[in-house]
Amino acid sequence: MALVVQKYGGTSVGSIDRIKAVAARVAKARDRGDRLVVVVSAMAGETNRLFKLASELTELPDVRETDALVATGEQVSAALLSIRLQGLGYPAVSFLGFQMNLATDSNHGRARIKSVQCDRVMRALDDGRIVVVAGYQGVNADGDITTLGRGASDLTAVALAAALKADACEIYTDVDGVYTADPNVCPKAKKLGRISYDEMLEMAGLGAKVLQLRSVELARRYNVPLVVRSSFSEAEGTWVGKEDQSMEDVLVSGVTLDQNQSKITIAGVEDRPGLAARIFGPIADAGIVVDMIIQNASADGRTDMTFTIGREDLPRTLDLTRRVANEIGATDVRHQDQTAKVSVVGLGMRSHAGVAARMFQVLANERINIEMIATSEIKVSVVVNSKYGELAMRALHDAFINGAATAAPDGLA
Repeated sequence: MALVVQKYGGTSVGSIDRIKAVAARVAKARDRGDRLVVVVSAMAGETNRLFKLASELTELPDVRETDALVATGEQVSAALLSIRLQGLGYPAVSFLGFQMNLATDSNHGRARIKSVQCDRVMRALDDGRIVVVAGYQGVNADGDITTLGRGASDLTAVALAAALKADACEIYTDVDGVYTADPNVCPKAKKLGRISYDEMLEMAGLGAKVLQLRSVELARRYNVPLVVRSSFSEAEGTWVGKEDQSMEDVLVSGVTLDQNQSKITIAGVEDRPGLAARIFGPIADAGIVVDMIIQNASADGRTDMTFTIGREDLPRTLDLTRRVANEIGATDVRHQDQTAKVSVVGLGMRSHAGVAARMFQVLANERINIEMIATSEIKVSVVVNSKYGELAMRALHDAFINGAATAAPDGLA
């Protein structure tokens, strides 16, 4: 008997009919003999509705109370799915985060998992029950409900799969796998049969929405076999796992686009040790993730520093940055609300030269200006004007995926 963790996203449980369909799929897996832990998100749109209710009462709702509010969305889904399974004759029991003691820190809204106690889950499985778990939520040391961040039901599922040493973690969503690009932007995007943890980690961090970034990090750390499938069809999905030699034969596995970026420039910063720490320390303390950072060459003892953050963090980041800029005597703080980050990702980039050069030439041919550049061993990312984001994605996908582009031998690595 395989032990399988399944996770169903908001669209998969978005209505009573969809919950019935999920229950039928779970029952079919149970009939095959699988022992099942099923993690569910809130019904589609419910979390946004609850956040909106809170914001209608006050401009800055208390984070502890907001967590207590929005966690109810997953509670509803878990209870409804359990009720349906029981109605079909399958023993099922639902657990909330605190009931199985998914312990987190106290960073409300973005809590990090500290440990998962699976004793209660294992007892239910041993009793022959299907366990249904409310995703996205945990409990801190004070017994307060916490939430793990938007899209973090994936993280709940992977954490449970790791703690239970599950045979597989199946992520069911509204797409039937991981594609070489967003099919809504690139109609010629192709579904991947397999992708490595490292590639998926880069793609999730660069804007691909199919898997939550922290869930991929956790899966890689504990070697959890992941598969992404559609809850709307029986199509074979995409497996995410350890890399093998054949994966390096593909130069670029995917092209991603993140339109949810903002850019901040601090102008006229004194070029001396310690000021970068002064700037980014308060931002880090606020739990804000900084993406790209560029510091210009010093002129007359002063320099400009530009960095990008998620657009939802722009107001808080601007406030912190302006305060620090005044303290350190910077001359100006400028920002751009909306920018786009386009990236190419692939294990083959480790052993092939010229990917960056080819990427820059493709964008130049489309007359798209590059504002910032960042690289890693298996990715190249550029920031461009947001109005050119989709054009850049399609052009790069045509060049590297559909055109099976090879790297220029004398190009940049």
